[in-house]
Parts: sequence; structure tokens; C-alpha cells
Amino acid sequence: ADSIELMVMAHAYDALVTIAGCDKSLPGSLMAAARLNVPSVFLYGGTIMPGRFRGRDVTVQDVFEAVGAYEAGRMTEEELYELECAACPGEGSCAGMYTANTMACASEALGMALPYSASIPATDPRRDDLCRRTGEAALRLLEADLKPRDILTKAAFENAIAVVVAIGGSTNATLHLLAIAREAGVSLSLDDFDRIGRRTPHIADTRPGGRYVMADLDRVGGVPLLMKELLDGSLLNGEAMTVTGKTVAENLAGLQTDDGQDVVLPVDKPLEPTGTLVVLKGNLAPEGCVMKTSGVKKLQFSGPARVFDGEEATAEAVRERRIKAGDVVVIRYEGPKGGPGMREMLAVTAAIAGQGLGEDVALITDGRFSGATRGFMTGHVAPEAAVGGPIALVRDGDVISLDIPKRRIDVQVGDDEMKRRQDGWKAPATKYTSGALAKYARLVSSASEGAVCG
Repeated sequence: ADSIELMVMAHAYDALVTIAGCDKSLPGSLMAAARLNVPSVFLYGGTIMPGRFRGRDVTVQDVFEAVGAYEAGRMTEEELYELECAACPGEGSCAGMYTANTMACASEALGMALPYSASIPATDPRRDDLCRRTGEAALRLLEADLKPRDILTKAAFENAIAVVVAIGGSTNATLHLLAIAREAGVSLSLDDFDRIGRRTPHIADTRPGGRYVMADLDRVGGVPLLMKELLDGSLLNGEAMTVTGKTVAENLAGLQTDDGQDVVLPVDKPLEPTGTLVVLKGNLAPEGCVMKTSGVKKLQFSGPARVFDGEEATAEAVRERRIKAGDVVVIRYEGPKGGPGMREMLAVTAAIAGQGLGEDVALITDGRFSGATRGFMTGHVAPEAAVGGPIALVRDGDVISLDIPKRRIDVQVGDDEMKRRQDGWKAPATKYTSGALAKYARLVSSASEGAVCG
């Protein structure tokens, strides 16, 4: 966002087309557009196609989980190598409804990208026409003086949240939408995600928790198909403006849904009656934490804590098979300040799933997850350990309870004992004393506020 801002200001551009193809550059582009508030259109670089491995579609998610399966003796080295060679057959972002594809869908729902643009694969020849139409749209916005903050309203963000939770999107969308909203001057909080998630059904059967990839969504009608289902169910605000110069309802007028496909289901026949992102709060996360529920079969989990300071120590424990069914793995000092940078714990979560423990082990962290993460995994715990949040006070053996219906996450330790531990806690030495990461660690806010700087 900063680099785009500086370039646009230096050259005094009148309008802007931003192109991004992966997790962080995509929300960064939208943050810059909101901050600069010059007529802007976002263009997604496009998804990769799925690979084929022994007669089935595969993605990079399968490779990460296969590493855990190999370490558990459930897969041979030759099979792992064959899968690695097959999973990513060409250009584009990761194939499932992981973070990049989630945010591409959100960009359409926000009204900042042209309809149907999110799902077109990177190698599809339709992209030539899409690029031309995107440039034309930017010029029309300039002529009409329609700017990002005219589009990025509270209604637009609520539409984006509804799409994300209906489509089985990444937990990282909470961070990114909070950050974009801040740049647009829109008040948005984790409570909005929980409120909208409770009323919005999960209707897209997408990976990592489901069956289909982004190219399958494109095949049946893309994001507009899903938005039409939500709009007809009174779950979207049809009056929100978009970069077409028309409202959401006008863009979707006349669109016919396809009853012969099972990628996107009707809102009255959903996969689940509520959305796939839930916000939990409790004495372990007073500011909140985020969990993705698609594919999760258990609604409650309680078990002894296995505490690790950092991802590397956790990964070693998983590789050595020291994590057992019933454990609650705690990875801390991986938050925005503690990382610094809030790394994603994909290596750990995928290894747990690959070892067959995805339904029998819970994991909580003040870090993030990959959009490819699945299972009973709860991230963005705030306040984070680096600022003395309760997660810093958890000890091995403490019983941690998570309850999805009640939206609770608690450590079963008394208030007096937690106070005693807090009084004895000392912040660890900072990992960086100079340079960009040191500056970032000083400036970055809580994950509950979008982990933004300034």
C-alpha cells in the first residue's frame, strides 16, 4: 500500500488500475486505492488451475498435508514427489478458496473489481478482454469522478463479509477487510464479522473444507452467481455502488442461477445455516480471535495445552509425533508485534492434518493461518503474547476450552492465578532492533484492529 501510494503521489496519476495476484498484494492494492481516493479499479491476476494426481484434482494444500502424511509413514517419498510435481500445473494463485482467491471474491463484492473478474483463471484467454474492459472502466470512473470512498461504504464492507463467509473464505479476510476499511474511513470491527456470519449461510462447496476450486466457481458463473443467491435471499445490500457505475442490484439484474450445478447452493439449501468464519472471545482472547468452521465436525473442544514459543518449535514437536489426540496446541509470540509480521502457521496445521489428527487436535495462535488451513484451528488471538496478552500466560497442561455455538475461548485457570502469572511475566527481547521489521513491530496495531500501522 505504501509503495503504491508513493508512486501515485510522485507521478500525480489521475486514475489507477492495480493488478495483484497473491495474498498480501491484493489487499495492499485496495488499501492504497482507499487511501489515495483517486478513481481506481482492481484487477486480479487470476487463479491457477488444479493439478491432477492419480485421477483427482489436487492443489498446493494437498502437498502441504502430504508432507505430514509422509512424516507419519502414510505416504512414500515417491508418492510425495509425484504429487509435488503435479499440484501446480501453471501460472496463477493457489487454486482453492485460500487467501488470494478469497480476497479476489471480496474485491468484487466490495464493488472495486469488475463482475466476473475474480474467478477467471490466470491462463484463460478471456483475460485479454478483461484487461481492456478494466482500463475502460477506470477512464469512465475518472470522467464521472467516482472514487473509491464513494464505493467503499459500510454497506460494501458488509456485502464483502457476507460473500466471504458464504464462500468458505480465508480467516485472513478479517485482517484485510479491517485494514481496507480503516483506509476508507469506515468503522468496521470483528463484531461485524460475527453478526453477519450468524445470519449468512455457507453455500459454496470450496476447498480447503469442501470439494471445489476457484476454476469450478468460474465454470458455473463466478462470484456474481453467489452474490445473486445472497441478494435474492436479502443477504446483500443491492444499493451499494460499484466500479461499473451501477449498483450491485443493477449488475446482477437478469442473472439466472443454475440449478444443475452443486458448487454454489441455494440459500435455502445451504451446506451450513451460518457462515464459515466465527469470532470467539473469552479470558484467553478478550479482544477476540477467528476460526474457520468449514469442514469442522466438532462444535466444542477441550484439552490440555501444549505450549510453544514460535512456529519452529511447534513444527519440530509435530514432526517428532509428540502431539497427541486431545491436545490443544498453543503457538505464541507469532502475532503482529511478536513475529514480527504475523506469520501463517501452515507448515504446522498441514502436518497435523497430514498425520490424521485434523479432527482430534485443536490449535490456537496469535499468528495467522494460510487460507489452505483446515481443522479446529483458531488464530489472531488478541491481545497477542508480545504485549502480555493472556495467551502469554498459558502453561503446559492448562485446560483450554473452545465452544463454537457460544463463541467462547477460555483457559480454565482462576483469575487470581492469572493475575499472579501476569505480575511475573516479562516481555521477551525483541528479535529486531533496527530495520524495517523493527519499525513495523513498533508501529503495528492489534490483529483485532487489522494489524495496521499508523
